[in-house]
Amino acid sequence: MNRALINSSSIRALGYDPETHLLEIEFHSGSVYCYEQVPEQLVLNLLQAESPGGYFNRIFKPCQFPYRQLL
Repeated sequence: MNRALINSSSIRALGYDPETHLLEIEFHSGSVYCYEQVPEQLVLNLLQAESPGGYFNRIFKPCQFPYRQLL
């Protein structure tokens, strides 16, 4: 999956597949995670957030989307 760079102090890049609802997030630390069953609107909100890292911490962590670490 191709990832696009974003302006965030914690997230380096992300990629999303709307057909499979998979979201890949690459953090500045080098870790990459794949989140499953992510609604497209949440990804759009993440991209438009003033603080993408803050939005991720507020919305994605409590939602407990199934995920796996890729790197």
